[in-house]
Amino acid sequence: MTPSERIDEMIAGLTDWRGKTLAGIRKSILEADREIIEEWKWMGSPVWSRDGIIAVGNAHKDKVKLTFSHGASLPDPDKLFNNGFTGNVWRAIDVFEGDKINARALKTLVRAAIDYNRSKLKSKAPAGTRSKLHKSKT
Repeated sequence: MTPSERIDEMIAGLTDWRGKTLAGIRKSILEADREIIEEWKWMGSPVWSRDGIIAVGNAHKDKVKLTFSHGASLPDPDKLFNNGFTGNVWRAIDVFEGDKINARALKTLVRAAIDYNRSKLKSKAPAGTRSKLHKSKT
């Protein structure tokens, strides 16, 4: 099975509100950028990546959690993050039954995560790709 098929299967197996919620979150994430890759990691977690991990989704007994791997570094003007404020790296959105997700704000947050991942790639560019200064022989 591909990672996308595993995610399909996971969502189909969640026959309550959590399946619909995770499906809606997934749709918004994939609509934010058509080059996002779906992965299946850590023995059963949907992961969305583009130039690095964007977010991990999990269905818990009483909520759906979307954890942004570098959420502490992302702007969140719409205040979607509601968990993980004690850490220095990740932030999460906990969605409970009856909660509504602002799809526009989620897409904006996903795009910010992609921009962050790209900026980290640029700062880690190998030495051979940077311009070299040559000393003149005098």
